[in-house]
Amino acid sequence: MTVPETSSRALRAGQDTPLLEVRGLRKVYRGDQRSVEAIRDLTFDVAGGELVCLVGPSGCGKTTLLRCVSGLLPATAGEVVLEGRPVTSPPPGMAVVFQEYGRSLFPWLTVWRNVELPLKEKKVPRAERHRLVADALAAVGLTEARDAHPWQLSGGMQQRVAIARAVAYEPRMLLMDEPFAAVDAQTRADLEDLVRALWRRLGVTVLFVTHDIDESVYLGQRVLVLSNSPTVVLSEVAVDLPDERDQLGTRSLPRFTELRAQVYARVQQAKSGARPETRSAGVTASPSELAE
Repeated sequence: MTVPETSSRALRAGQDTPLLEVRGLRKVYRGDQRSVEAIRDLTFDVAGGELVCLVGPSGCGKTTLLRCVSGLLPATAGEVVLEGRPVTSPPPGMAVVFQEYGRSLFPWLTVWRNVELPLKEKKVPRAERHRLVADALAAVGLTEARDAHPWQLSGGMQQRVAIARAVAYEPRMLLMDEPFAAVDAQTRADLEDLVRALWRRLGVTVLFVTHDIDESVYLGQRVLVLSNSPTVVLSEVAVDLPDERDQLGTRSLPRFTELRAQVYARVQQAKSGARPETRSAGVTASPSELAE
């Protein structure tokens, strides 16, 4: 059985405007001796309420892409649009969970204060802050750890704090940059299930960057496979697994194996230097079509 590869427009049947649009995005790092093109004419979109995963070869520019999408890094060309507004700096409706959770948490603040801090900067009233923080900590199972400091917690618990902080912010768009790469396999599985549970409960839109093919298939509704640098969208795979998923049952399904093989084959093509052949929604032009 072949895995359906379909455009994001088809998957958004009935939805006129995506929540996130990335159009012709290009990023060039310019140095004294030479310039390096990290991203080239990258185009895709994400509908409101979707969970989309990005995978690709190591060094293909996944983190650069996420920094451009989040407004932390200026694009050289093209644009990122969130809810119809160009992203030129970190937008208020977006939150980011980074891979290096230890660096994103303040060790001198308690778990509660770490989660509360962005809400203070947002000038959320005190009573509302208390409710949001309490609800977020309960959602990630850390109510009892509210008075602990990050250095007193395991790596998985620290990442839960980072996720709680993002959830408490009530974002409409959540970006996650390989957030489970530094934890053990069992903790990773628990955190994957946590993300899907929060996504389903809150209805937040998620763009999840990972290097783990199995993770991308388990989590996502769609998987976008990125090419080698300079990065374009090489392929797009629709994940038609049951909406209710669990680590043992879902990963044992023949369909999961088929989808995993499809994404793996695309990543191997990316490693070999394959480029997209046609221009369509979610698929960019080949490099030969592009002028420097």
